[in-house]
Amino acid sequence: MNETEGKNVIANPLIVLREEFDDWAILFDPDTGNTFGLNPIGVLIWKQLDGHHTLDDIVGKIREAAVDVPSDVTGHVQAFVRNAVQFGLVR
Repeated sequence: MNETEGKNVIANPLIVLREEFDDWAILFDPDTGNTFGLNPIGVLIWKQLDGHHTLDDIVGKIREAAVDVPSDVTGHVQAFVRNAVQFGLVR
């Protein structure tokens, strides 16, 4: 079990989400100047990181919104959150 499993994760409120016309987005960290590109599923995940949704809730949202969701989607969401924690994008 990792540190985010079963917990509600909250996006760092200082991170700026800029959505593009094609459902992709850019995250910008003004403290570090780092930018991160998000595909449409990444945007969906990011918008759920409000402290009110568990990782299981987020996986459910992905299954509702997308077709051909891989069976290991939970692992992908956990990896997304682990990377976001590593870069200081969530807590």
